[in-house]
Amino acid sequence: MIIPDHSRTAPIPMFFHMLHELLGDAKQLDFIVALGTHPPMPEDHINEHVGTTADERKTKYAKTNIYNHLWDDPNELREIGVISSDEIEDISGGLMCEDVRVTVNKRVFEYDQIIIIGPTFPHEVVGFSGGNKYFFPGISGAEVLNFFHWLGAVITNPRIIGTKYTPVRKVVDRAASMINVPKLCFSLVVTHDGLRGLYIGTPEEAWEAASNLSAQVHMVHKDHPYKSVLSVAPKMYDDIWTGGKCMYKMEPVVADGGNLIIYAPHIDEISYTHGEHLDKIGYHTRDYFLKQIDKFTDVPRGVLAHSTHVKGIGTFEDGVEKPRVNVILATRIPEERCKKINLGYRDPDTINPKDWEDREDEGYLLVPKAGEMLYRLKNDPFSK
Repeated sequence: MIIPDHSRTAPIPMFFHMLHELLGDAKQLDFIVALGTHPPMPEDHINEHVGTTADERKTKYAKTNIYNHLWDDPNELREIGVISSDEIEDISGGLMCEDVRVTVNKRVFEYDQIIIIGPTFPHEVVGFSGGNKYFFPGISGAEVLNFFHWLGAVITNPRIIGTKYTPVRKVVDRAASMINVPKLCFSLVVTHDGLRGLYIGTPEEAWEAASNLSAQVHMVHKDHPYKSVLSVAPKMYDDIWTGGKCMYKMEPVVADGGNLIIYAPHIDEISYTHGEHLDKIGYHTRDYFLKQIDKFTDVPRGVLAHSTHVKGIGTFEDGVEKPRVNVILATRIPEERCKKINLGYRDPDTINPKDWEDREDEGYLLVPKAGEMLYRLKNDPFSK
């Protein structure tokens, strides 16, 4: 079973217990957490995530292993093929032309059946999450995930997010076709009110149906853009690497020159995995990197992609960068560090979310639980 980590909303405990009831006679029933490049989950967090206790893990579920995916451990990975440069050029419409090595967690080849259990939401890199994305980047190696994250960044978040068929989805599905193990997918559609849909089939079939429902229930259309958006990060985002979704899902409705505030008083770190790189390069628009890419060859392209997604679209001309919107962190990350990474700062203790309530006509928007619902304009220039 491949399951998401804590940064995705899903009724994982329900499925953990249900599948044990249904498949308890299996010779072996194990789970792997599709972390991508997120940090490994400690045992107590895993227990909470699947809805069990340490004692139950040692007794009732003693036969079941729950593994963290380790994306940067070569001993955990197997190379399963290469997507050729010709194919990449065709898929990307000429944006990229390079061979891409495909590696995946080798544990998947030890089982007779793989079952993906995870939600589908609008997604900044691939269009809609879910399906084969639980293999890539969920349990993949670095090369393929860094490649397609950068491909998505080059296309840009506003044009990718909430778009069903994207070049990145094609890369993900192509890589997954190299996994020659029977695959089944439980694609979930989850809202703040609970489970709205469950689709079971191949990863492609289940994702197809789930993304259709996601497009209906995970998008909020607004009549006009806003000069100030307070995007409140839920506790499941514990750094800006994950909390950046509070920008990705809101970027389309922020007015030119407007402010997007990521309000997360519980966050005190940029990225537990990639913070060193981000402290070095900061947050910038796509064109800042594209027009001087030779300076950043030592930085994983997945990190460059995250940087551009948080900063948003903009221009870089004659050495001057002009982002379309101002991104401000209202977190426990110090002001000095925010300036160093090229993001704005505001003391979260000076913010009262109620100040943004009921002021949409004035250009103020409050999003109490940001990061999963995609906000778009009814006449969205980026979707054309």
